[in-house]
Amino acid sequence: MRHVRGRRGLIRRATAADAALLPAIEQAAGASFAAVPGLEWIADDRVLDAEEHAAAIAAGTAWVADDGGLVGFLTATVASDALHIDEIAVLPDRQGAGIGRQLIATAVEEARARGLSAVTLTTFRDVAWNAPFYARLGFVEASDARLVALLAEEAERRLPGRCAMLLTLR
Repeated sequence: MRHVRGRRGLIRRATAADAALLPAIEQAAGASFAAVPGLEWIADDRVLDAEEHAAAIAAGTAWVADDGGLVGFLTATVASDALHIDEIAVLPDRQGAGIGRQLIATAVEEARARGLSAVTLTTFRDVAWNAPFYARLGFVEASDARLVALLAEEAERRLPGRCAMLLTLR
């Protein structure tokens, strides 16, 4: 199992035993939306369940930040020629410590190792820890057909103000 030691914490590939712990991390991280006007409902919205996490774990596209206990995670899927980040979450008391950056760096490294051309995601355009955060990491807004379709699905699920982002690897 490959581990990436960062300034703080440890990023490792998620295991089947981690799957049941990840929904609580996402729920805790989602509480930050309670302070975002118009998006307060997200704090109580559905999170990925253990089975959904288990699928990403089985595919080798899920990582956790383990610092003596799980403090964050990133799950992704391979879509077309890209690694698509489905969810990233860090416990509120650990946000701002670089854990999200470490998780994303690990996903980018994995995408490169798989020979993929990009890392993609969808996110809120005007939430500080969403699109502006990813832009600082080199992601740019994108509108290819796959991403436009994802945004349309999200709009149907009442997710306003979203954008798709892309980090080109080659």
